[in-house]
Order: sequence, then C-alpha cells, then structure tokens
Amino acid sequence: MRKIVVFALLLAAATALALTHGPSPDDGQAASHREAPLISEDPSADVTDFYFFRSPDRPDTVTAIMNVNPFEEPSAGPNWYGFSQSAKYVIHFDNTGDGKPDVSYEFKFKTGKASLSSTLPLGCIAGKCQSYNVWRVAGAKGSSVGKNLPVAPNNIGPRTRTSFEGGASYQQIRDRTIKGLKGSGLVYAGPADDPFFGDIGAAFDAVTIRNGTGNKGGGVDSFAGFNVHVIAVQLPISAVKGSSDVVGAWAAVYRPRTTVRATAGVNRWVQVSRLGNPLLNELLIPTGMKDRWNATSPDQDSQYDTYIETPVLAAVTNSIYSGLGLQLNIPEKSRSDLVAAFHTGLGLLGNTLGSTHADEIRLNLATPPAASPNRLGPLAGDVAGWPNGRRLQDDVIDIALIALGGALYTPANVLPLGDGVDANDLPYGTSFPYVPLPHEGLANTHGAKQAVTP
Repeated sequence: MRKIVVFALLLAAATALALTHGPSPDDGQAASHREAPLISEDPSADVTDFYFFRSPDRPDTVTAIMNVNPFEEPSAGPNWYGFSQSAKYVIHFDNTGDGKPDVSYEFKFKTGKASLSSTLPLGCIAGKCQSYNVWRVAGAKGSSVGKNLPVAPNNIGPRTRTSFEGGASYQQIRDRTIKGLKGSGLVYAGPADDPFFGDIGAAFDAVTIRNGTGNKGGGVDSFAGFNVHVIAVQLPISAVKGSSDVVGAWAAVYRPRTTVRATAGVNRWVQVSRLGNPLLNELLIPTGMKDRWNATSPDQDSQYDTYIETPVLAAVTNSIYSGLGLQLNIPEKSRSDLVAAFHTGLGLLGNTLGSTHADEIRLNLATPPAASPNRLGPLAGDVAGWPNGRRLQDDVIDIALIALGGALYTPANVLPLGDGVDANDLPYGTSFPYVPLPHEGLANTHGAKQAVTP
C-alpha cells in the first residue's frame, strides 16, 4: 500500500515538473489552455482544443470543432467574451498526407454596437453583437459559403432572456444561431461550456494527488464552470475526403502581419496559434520552442520529432521513481510509438496518411462511430476514439499518460495512470454542435452565496 501511495505522489510530482518546465508557470496548462508564452497574452486567438470525428447521429458527415478563449468566466460583464474581428480562424483538412491543407474553412468576425434591443437580427444583448462570414478554400480557389451569420450571445441570465429574448430558453436562443452553409453543411459559432476536462490543479501543486494513482476517479475538474468560444462545422464526408479513407485536420488562428509598407509576395497573415493533437505542445515541446511551434505549419513538424522520440517527461518520471527503488521502465528513447500517435498515424488504427510527419488529428473515415464510446478509446478497444480522430468524451489526459508509460510500445508497458477526472462537468449534446450549453453568468458556479443578515 505504501508503495502505491509513494508511486502516486511521485507521478504527480513528475507530471507537474514536466508540465511546468520553463520560466513561466502558465506555459504548461493542459490541453492548449495558455500553453505558450506569447499566446497566453492573446486569449481570443488561443486554440484551446480541437475535435474531429464522424458525427454519431449523422455518420455520413464529419464534425470539426475548434475552441478559443480559455477559462471564460461566465459572469464577466458588461464586456462579455467574443471572437476577435482582426483575426482569421481556420479549420484545415489534409487529404493527401503532405501536411498542407487541401480544403480549409475560414471564419472572419465582425463586432457591431452593443444593444439592449431584441429586434436586432442577431438577438444580441448588452454585450458583443457579432456576425461572421465563412469561406471554403479548396486548392487555390475560395468561395463564400456563409454570410452575415449570427454569433450566439453570451448566457447572461434568465432576466436578460425574459426582457430581451421573449423568455426563450438559452437552448432555443443557441439553436436559432445554428445555420446551414451554402451547398451543404452546418455551422455554429458562440459560447459553450468548456468540453475539456482534467485535474490540472493537482498536477501544478507538485506533490498533490487526490486518490490513488488517479485511474479510479477522485480528481477535481479544473475546467468545470468555465466557458470557451466555439466554432463548429458539420460537413459531408465528400467535402473533405480525398482518394484515401484517411483525413488529417487541425485548427489555426492568424493575425495580420505588421509591416511599415506592403511587400509584394509576403503573406499578410501570420499564424499565432494552432492545434491538432491535444497535449503535444504542452507535454513534449520544450518551453523555449512553444511559441515557434505555434507559428510553424504542420508540414515542417519533423524538426520536432526528437522531442517526441526522447520525451523529457519519461526520463524525469523514471529518475524520480528509481530513487525510491521503483522501476517503472518507461521507455525513454526511440519512442517511435509516440511519433506514430502524434505525427504519422497508427497502422493498427488504419489512420496513416502519407509520409510527412505532421501534427494533425488523423481520422479513418471507414471506421464507424462507436455505439457505446469508451473514454479510453483504442486503449479500451474502442477504435473510433483518439488518436483516431478525437471525440468530446475522449479522456485524452489519461490516454496520453498511459501511452507515455509505454502501452503502445513494443514490448508493451501498461501502467495504471490517470488524473482522476473521467468526464466533463456537463453532458454533451446528442446532435450538432454537440458541445454543452454555456454556463450562465447569474448562476456563478465559482462563488458561494453569502448568508442573509437580519
């Protein structure tokens, strides 16, 4: 029993050390929440998570979801959260395996005047009144597929809904902003509960573990009660598929390049954030390289292979445990299994695509949605989960920790690792856009109601 407790404490310490390695404690937030120095100062452009999966209720379509604005406090008015109108938000699809986009959907937002009027077409209320346009880019050809679409308003409270939205529920308000795209497809942009879950509070307290080794629950969801802003699209498989059944995808945000004068041949957009697979930049890329990684396109990712093949977290964990006579035998070098999971796809999942090493979520479109999804995905026999695509319910922290321990290595080294949080704080939806409704500002789940005095 003592060895199990010591093991758990050291696991937390090693994880915390690897996560916070570098000059700033903010650099290591799990998922992609404030994961790099520069993007931590630009939250509206920070891609917190990216999901890509076959739609469970419409399996002839795929759904891609990008989230920005980490740790939105629902009650933070009167200037509520929204999308940046100077940024370009893009979801990329690679169907040839060269790490470059073959099909992209681009989103640009416009912020109007704040209003208390319920007669405006956006139904915006006392905060950001936003609309957006959508373009589909295939090869060098772009076309408009959505114009002046409404961004869902923030979920402020029931009195606001009664006064300015005719008493509609927030579900009704949100559903009105789900729109069709020209040709085919659905799109949604607006707030949602942060669908990511995990106990990063324990990890950052260096030696804290809440229960056992974290694989049997007992954790605290650090993202509970917070919102994010979501861009989600649901597209026919034919809209993104190439000659192969495998498609890679990632999300990126761009800002205008600042120059004294325009220069011919220079792209006026600069990539400031990107995300394919969860936890790669956070767990495996050194702090000094994180900003560079965010500015790099996936087709150049082979330069980061060395940090995946020789993960610092594995060596740190083994070193600490060895000092107490506990030999975990986590492979420290030649981690081709991790390179496959993050950069090339896994043969056992049939989601390899081309020969270019690139951080993309690779999805085998021939794999049907699971009737009963398992949070551990392929590690529990559910081949429709991450790293074959990524669904909202996939417990990517536990999957990543178990894989780091060597579950995909030859010979396999399976360790009972986890963070103790196995599900989100709110249920996911059963239809597009699947993300939970945003937390309400009035409810203020982070505060405790004070006693009433006589």
